[in-house]
Amino acid sequence: MSDRFVYHCTLRWSDLDAYGHVNNSRFLTLYEEARVALMFAGGRAWGVGSFADGVVIRRHEVDYLRPVDYALGRATAEAAPTVRIELWVEEIKASRFTVAYELYDGDVLASRARSVLVPFDLTRQVPRRITAEEREFLLTYAPQGGVA
Repeated sequence: MSDRFVYHCTLRWSDLDAYGHVNNSRFLTLYEEARVALMFAGGRAWGVGSFADGVVIRRHEVDYLRPVDYALGRATAEAAPTVRIELWVEEIKASRFTVAYELYDGDVLASRARSVLVPFDLTRQVPRRITAEEREFLLTYAPQGGVA
């Protein structure tokens, strides 16, 4: 299976900078919300709860393709505007994996990003290897050709 995980993230006033656009640093928060939904909610639904025991970020890489504003025209009295984040697993190694993202403002691609994540033993304060169950779950969001 090679499905992307799709997450609709609500924008907040606090996401905006002085120019009325989503601040560049807030993109990481939006990506984090999508990643947490994938690993914690999606993982638990799959029967894998171990990601909630500890995962740390080794690296972020973000490309900003266009500004994203709050777009009041897309808001309603019941709901603030949202962005769509699609994510997938690009690479799986023994003790790390890479999540890739695309953030859409409506139908327009506004940003691409990658995060390298490391499973982490919070009790011992050391990185740990990816379990067989975690690997199986991550592979459901990997491209057709598999991952390294």
